[in-house]
Amino acid sequence: FGSSHLDCGSAPTPSLHPLLCSAPVRGRLFAAMSKKYCAAYLMAVLAGKESPSASDIQKILESVEAECDSAVAEKLVSELEGKTVHEVIAAGKEKLKAFGGGGGGGG
Repeated sequence: FGSSHLDCGSAPTPSLHPLLCSAPVRGRLFAAMSKKYCAAYLMAVLAGKESPSASDIQKILESVEAECDSAVAEKLVSELEGKTVHEVIAAGKEKLKAFGGGGGGGG
């Protein structure tokens, strides 16, 4: 845990873009961050918000009685400022190509 990056969960698959789930926050480790912030951001986009705000994320999380750390929400929004979700996802897909397949099986 020596990193100063947000941890967006322990899923074995990589996120589509590091900004959606991992961003430095003033030198502190927010190990408790979960994918809920990423999911709330994407839900706001699906609801028609081109550039969701931290308050949009907070409203979505509070609507399902989830806790929201405003510093984490604000950092996510600031890291994605000026980018569209579609661009971020497309860039993430390009990065996934370098992962390789693993294949195996057959029979």
